[in-house]
Formats: sequence, C-alpha cells, structure tokens
Amino acid sequence: MAWLLVVVAGLLETGFAVCLKLSHGFTRLWPTVAFCIFALGSFGLLTLSLKKLDVGPAYAVWTGIGAAGTAIYGMVFLGDLVSTLKIVSISLVIAGVIGLQLSGSAQ
Repeated sequence: MAWLLVVVAGLLETGFAVCLKLSHGFTRLWPTVAFCIFALGSFGLLTLSLKKLDVGPAYAVWTGIGAAGTAIYGMVFLGDLVSTLKIVSISLVIAGVIGLQLSGSAQ
C-alpha cells in the first residue's frame, strides 16, 4: 500500500509540474489552483508513504515518476522536442524507478 501511495504521489507530481508551466509564473488562476491541489496531494501522499518506507528509494521513485511523466506529457501534449536520446533517457529513468522500487523497503 505504501508503494501505491508513492506511485500516485509521483503521478500527482507530474500534474503539478505541468500546471506550474501552464500557470505562466502564477499569473493564470486555474492552472495555479490546480498546481496547489496537485502539489499538496503529492507531498501529502509521499509523507504518508514515508511512515512505512525508507526515504531514499521512496523519494527516488517519486521524483523518477514525476520527471518521466512530465517529460512524456510535455512531448505528447505541449510540443516539447522529441528525440531518440530523450526516449532512451526516459526509459532508463523508468527502469531505475522499477529497480529502486523492487530493491527498496518490502512494505
């Protein structure tokens, strides 16, 4: 259950990163509100998961999911540059996230 919280928190991190861009420096109301909601949810779930998990693997999985998710979202929906090196790098991040999750706390 704790790992599920980390995964959902990582997905919410993707949401707050995307909303941060869409807020244009907190000058647009609804993306700013969404940023706050996603950020509070993400940090809240990560905090709950850390009651059961080691901080190193949990934090690395959280940031890895957020980074990979944000990069993928940007390429698919925001017109960010797509390159072979980016795809390979995102794949390596995802592989690292899976490895850390498998090697981290068993809870």
